[in-house]
Amino acid sequence: MDGQTHDTTVIKVDASSSSRGPDGLRHLASGRALAMRLWEDEEPGDMEPMHAHDYETVGYAIRGLAELHVEGQVAVLRPGDSWVVPPAARHAYRIRERFTALEATHPPYPVQGRDAV
Repeated sequence: MDGQTHDTTVIKVDASSSSRGPDGLRHLASGRALAMRLWEDEEPGDMEPMHAHDYETVGYAIRGLAELHVEGQVAVLRPGDSWVVPPAARHAYRIRERFTALEATHPPYPVQGRDAV
């Protein structure tokens, strides 16, 4: 070892008690540098307004069909597809068929009422 103390803390978020955000968003585990969240059974509808975040998002489509609009580009998201939205990129999603996706954010997406690790 290099003489440094390494954090070996395990963090588990129980599915039955994980906090929920707007529109069915479920907050999953969150560490110092990375957070996970689940968009579960999102309903089809109009495209959300274009917006940007100060964090990077990496996503994986589990079920359904959606469009991701990023800076003039459109990516169709089907089960098994993955994507990256860079920090500060203006983007929006449009759900075409009931959609479930897992996302990770860096730095962690801020969750009100949850302390950072």
